[in-house]
Amino acid sequence: MPWIDESKCSGCEICIEECPANTIYIVDDHAVIDMNNCIHCGVCHEICPEEAVRHDSEKIPDDIKSNVAKTKKFMEDCARYFHDEREKGKCLDRMIRHFNKEKIIAEKTLAELKMMKH
Repeated sequence: MPWIDESKCSGCEICIEECPANTIYIVDDHAVIDMNNCIHCGVCHEICPEEAVRHDSEKIPDDIKSNVAKTKKFMEDCARYFHDEREKGKCLDRMIRHFNKEKIIAEKTLAELKMMKH
């Protein structure tokens, strides 16, 4: 999924002109991608002279930190609402199951997408 690094975007509008799905527009002198209609073709990434169009893979470390922080918050919330510190462990187990499910979904989706290549 593409995203715009606003610190690099000059607002030159080249991406707007080249986007085949017309999903990029300017807000406050920076490009914005309408992710609901983006077709993920990569044209914007390829043509941006400022290299402001980035890939989600760059956000993986931040996503991990966010997931861990949310899990810790949920654990604290569960202990507080149920008035029992043991709820932290139960919450952690639920979150582990949640992320395992997400992993399975991603793996199976990748397998099906790879089958489309043949």
